[in-house]
This record gives sequence, structure tokens and C-alpha cells, in this order.
Amino acid sequence: MSIREEIEKREKEMLAAHATLAINSRGRDREEEPDPIRSCFMVDRDRVVHSKSFRRLKHKTQVFIAPPGDHYRSRLTHTLEVNQIAKTIGAGLNLNIDLIEAIALAHDLGHTPFAHAGEQILDSLLASGFRHNENSIRVLTRIEQHRTGRGLNLSWEVLDGVIHHSGYDSSDKMAATLEGQVIRLSDKIAYVQHDIDDSIRAGLLSWEDIPRGYLDVLGYTHSKRIATLVNDTIIHTRSLMEKKKQVAVKPSPKIDQALKGLRKYMFDFIYNGPVCQAERSRAGFIIEHLFKYYKENPRKMTAVYLEIAEEEGLDQAVADYISGMSDEYCISSFLDIYVPRSLVPEARKSWELGLKIDKKQNN
Repeated sequence: MSIREEIEKREKEMLAAHATLAINSRGRDREEEPDPIRSCFMVDRDRVVHSKSFRRLKHKTQVFIAPPGDHYRSRLTHTLEVNQIAKTIGAGLNLNIDLIEAIALAHDLGHTPFAHAGEQILDSLLASGFRHNENSIRVLTRIEQHRTGRGLNLSWEVLDGVIHHSGYDSSDKMAATLEGQVIRLSDKIAYVQHDIDDSIRAGLLSWEDIPRGYLDVLGYTHSKRIATLVNDTIIHTRSLMEKKKQVAVKPSPKIDQALKGLRKYMFDFIYNGPVCQAERSRAGFIIEHLFKYYKENPRKMTAVYLEIAEEEGLDQAVADYISGMSDEYCISSFLDIYVPRSLVPEARKSWELGLKIDKKQNN
């Protein structure tokens, strides 16, 4: 018996009846020889962590664009917070932690530079529209490259969890696995709470602004609200499992309504508020002009995107190229293309040095 088979055997013996077993996976798009040590979901997790798209998350916006200070969340820190919350819920429900971690680490790989600002402008520029969860699937199945071919060739259950992580409406289709449902809820728990923290740090919110009704239910500190949501979700979902009702990962109705209310409050006053809207306007301007430039100069993109242009059209290739950029690279590309400067070598060196000094002073 291989080590992988020992791991799969332990899963079968120890995990909950509703858990997703690696041995029962629907498999990959391209069949592969099983790893001698890792289960399929462990392999998926590792492929995501070692991908270029995952590394770029550290320089992608969560809510506020390039905020001054080191303590604001980035898309990478958000991903790690989702991962930790989800693994705690998964442990409490005795689900497959390897699958949870693979989905958590992959769920936002399709986010654009400047977060939802970039998503909105690309959605308006593409005839087929643009949604970051769908783009995460493109990144995982087309844009990232693996030795076995295009994409990372992940398991069906991971891709299903990624595509269904967005939204928080009862009409939204849920992931087929409980592990995927854990990620959907953990995403909301994480971003609502840490975006409150970042908004207070930025001076855009104070505790007095937040409706007391939600805080009375969830808690008055960051850690207390997360603990309330995590503990309640575990207890409520376990009660559904014990009663053998239709099982879905969710908090009790009272806690669920408080989270939804707090999320709506953040949309009304922060995500759609004047500061984020002003940032979106500027970010949209940059992305719109880069989109136009790369459509007119496709050879400036790398080979994989030229291949996509031939197969799926230039608009899709340009959207793929821009959506993969970090905030910093997107701004740098815009400056390099559109901001006038001397092309004399010595003058260019001075200009670049001055830009670095200004940036350092501003930080």
C-alpha cells in the first residue's frame, strides 16, 4: 500500500459521512498517474501555491488601492484569512481539509488589478462580460501552464468550489461539495470583517457608524465577530447533519441575517462609497487605456496571450493579459506607454531614478 493509499484510507475511516473523499473525486480533465504520497487534493493545493498567479496576489488590491501603510489587506492576505477560517470550520465539521485548502488558495486567482474596479471595467469592455470567479477558472484551466499541458489540470471538485464561491444570495447555485460551501461562507466572513478593520484604519468608518444591532449579535471586536460566525456555523451545520436534513454549510438564521446586514452596510457605505468610487474611476481609466493599447499592439503581449488571440479572439486575450497584472505592474505599464518622457538613455535613467525617489518618499 502506498503512502497516498494510506492517506485515502484514513480519510475514509475518519471523515464525516458528508465529507468529500479524495478517492471518490470525479478526476481531472486530463488523466494523470496518481502521486505516490499526496492525495489528488493535496496535489491541487500545491500546484496553486507554486503558480505565478498565486504569487501575484500579494500586489493586488483587496479594497483600497495602494493605501499608505503596511497593515492593510492585499488580495493575498485575504486569501490566507479565508483559508484559515475555512479550515477551522472544516475541522469542526470533520470535512476534507486538503480540498478546502485547495479551493481557498485558488478562489481569487482571477481577480484583476484594482479589485472590483478592474472587474467592472473589463466587464464593460468584453462582449461576453467578465466575472472574477469565472476568470479564476480561466486562469486555472487555460492561462497557467503545467508540464501536462494547458492549465493546472486540477480536480473537478476544486474547480467547482472556485466557480461557486461568489455571491451570498439564496438563489445562487451552491458548490456540489460541503467543502466548496465552506469557502463561499468563509469568503464573506473574512472580507466583511477585515474590510471593516481596514476602513476604520483608513478613517472612513468609526465604531459609532456601524449599526449596533449587527454588533450586538456578532460582537464588538474583529476576533469576536469571526469567532461568533465560525462557532455558530459549525454548531448549526452539525445539527443539520445529526437531524439528517438537507445539509448545507450555513450559520443559524439570526447570525446569518446579521452577517448579511453588515455586508449590505459595507456595500452601501464603503464598497459603493465616494472614496472607492473615486478610486474606481481612476483605475478604470488606466485599464481602459491599456485595453485599447494592447488591442492596437498585440505583439507587446507574451506568447501565451497571442495564442489565445488566435484561438479565442483579441479582446479575450487582452482581458486575460490585463487581468493577470498586479496593481503595480498595471500602473507601471500605463506610465511607460502614456506618460511623456525623454527617450535619450541618460535622461531616461534620471527620470526612472526620480520616479523611484518620489515613490519612496510617498510611502
